[in-house]
Amino acid sequence: MLTTANLTMQFGDKPLFENVSVKFGDGNRYGLIGANGCGKSTLMKILGGDLEPSSGSVSHAPDERLGKLKQDQFAYEEYSVIDTVIMGHEEPWAIKSEKDAIYANPEMTEQDGIRAAELEAEFAEKDGYTAEARAGELLLGVGIPTEQHYGPMSEIAPGLKLRVLLAQVLFSEPDIMLLDEPTNHLDMESIESLNLALENYPGTLIFVSHDREFVSSLATRIIELTPTGVVDFHGGYDDYLDSQGNAPGKKHPPAERKNDQEILNFPRGNED
Repeated sequence: MLTTANLTMQFGDKPLFENVSVKFGDGNRYGLIGANGCGKSTLMKILGGDLEPSSGSVSHAPDERLGKLKQDQFAYEEYSVIDTVIMGHEEPWAIKSEKDAIYANPEMTEQDGIRAAELEAEFAEKDGYTAEARAGELLLGVGIPTEQHYGPMSEIAPGLKLRVLLAQVLFSEPDIMLLDEPTNHLDMESIESLNLALENYPGTLIFVSHDREFVSSLATRIIELTPTGVVDFHGGYDDYLDSQGNAPGKKHPPAERKNDQEILNFPRGNED
C-alpha cells in the first residue's frame, strides 16, 4: 500500500495542488485523471520519490518494492537493449555484473573462483538464468524485434527507447508500479499487449494516460486530482463518467454535457 498525507506542491505563491491524502490499496489499478496542468505528472514524481513536495508525506512498507517508468530515455546508451531491461531488477543485475567482471579478469585468482561460484548459486536462486528469456518476451510484447535485443541502446530510435524502459519496469515486478503515459509511442498491438500484462499484474498500479480506451479498460479505481485535493472514485472510468453524467453513448443536454477528452485532458506532450 502507498499512502499520501496532506501533500501540497507549491510553485511561487500559488499551490499546484494541496491536501492530497489518499491510500492506494493493494491489488488495485488506479487511473489518475484531472484537468490539464493540475499536476498529475508532478504528483507521480512525488509518489516515485523523484520530487520533494512542499509539505506532506508519502509512505509505503519498507519491504515493498516500488517500480516506475523512467523518463530519461538516453540514460542507458552504453548498454545493450536486453541488459537495460534486466537492470530493472536490481538484485539479479548486481549479481550478474559482479559475476561477469570476475570472468572478464584474465588474472582471476582462486578466491575469485570461489566468489564466482557463490554468485552463480545466488544468480540461479534469483531466476537469473531465465532473465534473458523473460526480458526478450517483454521486449517483443512492446514491439522491439528480436534482432535489436542485443544491440546497443544508442542505435535505436527515441520512441523505441521508451518502449525498452517500459519493458524494464515490467521486468522489475515491483509491489507498486507507477506509469506516467505508458502508451506514448506504442502502436495498437503493443498497447493491447501492455494492457494484458497489466491486467495480470498482481500489485498496486498507479498510472496516467491520455488514452481514454486504455484508462477505461484497465483502471479499477479513479483518482481525480483537483487543486484542493483528490476524489477517490471506487469504480472504473466508465462508471466515473456515468456518475458525472458523461456515460459513453449517453445523450445529455448541451449545457450539461462535458467532453470525455476534457475530463481526461491528457495531451501527448504530458506537460503538467
